[in-house]
Amino acid sequence: MNRYDFILISVILFVCLLFLGITYINGEKDANVAYVYYDNKLVKTIDLRIDETKEYIVKGYNGDVVIETKKNQIRVKEEKSPLNLCSKQGFISSSLETIVCLPNKVVIKIESSNDELDAVVR
Repeated sequence: MNRYDFILISVILFVCLLFLGITYINGEKDANVAYVYYDNKLVKTIDLRIDETKEYIVKGYNGDVVIETKKNQIRVKEEKSPLNLCSKQGFISSSLETIVCLPNKVVIKIESSNDELDAVVR
């Protein structure tokens, strides 16, 4: 690999990271509602506009999953899985983020009231 290959790869990587950063910054930050799914079935709808900290318990495949909400954020606080990756992910607050807990078959998605069409194709 010569010098020009390295420069080309660096420029392409920089442009990709730039687009990802712009997409994340312009993402929807006005989180209103979180939907909790277990095995692809909606089991709980949580209003995130409440300012107080609340905990919810959802049945997961390996046991109970404790979900915590506060100030337009949601996270998995406790769960039983081999590596506990779901609880290590931390809070999410944007409609661009999702918590997927595969060992427990639990998915948490955020949607806001400002979700609109991006484009219309005829």
